[in-house]
Amino acid sequence: MGIQWRDSLAIGVPEIDNQHKELLHRFDRLLTASQAGQGIEELKNLQVYLEDYVTSHFSDEEGIQRQHSYPGYEAHKSEHRYFIEQITKLRLETEKSGVATHNVIETNNLLLKWLLNHISKVDTQLGAFIKSKTA
Repeated sequence: MGIQWRDSLAIGVPEIDNQHKELLHRFDRLLTASQAGQGIEELKNLQVYLEDYVTSHFSDEEGIQRQHSYPGYEAHKSEHRYFIEQITKLRLETEKSGVATHNVIETNNLLLKWLLNHISKVDTQLGAFIKSKTA
């Protein structure tokens, strides 16, 4: 039960699409490791990656939105802040209590919801807006 990139997730901005592909690849690694009973170790790797990812990816994405005067910028940025808060909360919990199976499950759920709701809907709207301005 892995997860893989589908072209339907592409928003048409190569820089952002490539970053999304890498996020899905990392998420797939967590899912695969979880199935093999090694999710706790992979979660540690993913948390380090996500800390860097949210900083650079969200900065890039928000910069593109400002560049194109995207009208949904504030709402989009708010969703980014929420995701950062959730990732930080999970990381702090694992630092405090150690990594446990429930942390792996919570991270899987968070990433799946993010994929389904943010990338496939909110980012797709951004992509459509940018395409409409450059067409």
